[in-house]
Amino acid sequence: MASIARFEDIEAWQKARELTREIYVVTNQGAFARDFGLRDQIRRASISIMSNIAEGFGRGGNREFAQFLSLARGSVSEVQAQLYVATDAGYLTNDQFRFLYDIAQSTGKLIGGFIRYLASSEHKGVKYK
Repeated sequence: MASIARFEDIEAWQKARELTREIYVVTNQGAFARDFGLRDQIRRASISIMSNIAEGFGRGGNREFAQFLSLARGSVSEVQAQLYVATDAGYLTNDQFRFLYDIAQSTGKLIGGFIRYLASSEHKGVKYK
């Protein structure tokens, strides 16, 4: 794995940023924009993914970083659940749902892979910075 000097270098953070950007696009449109509760909740959940990755990175230890990555992965699932609510409410088309769900799924897989990497590095005494 390449050296990571900044949280912005983390592929999972980059994918989470893409997800957040796309969530903002769809939640600024039509009835979704007027459903303040769901709109704000899905935005907060997507922001939480990025934020937990960044905060965990800044903590300086693999174990603590992995805990923050686990929180980020939980927020991925929260976004995915809220995408179902938005679709059921008629705010998203099936294509929009699939597009966003797939980005979230990819984000979760990247986070899971990074958690596994940190766990194996911990046993070898390797630090991520």
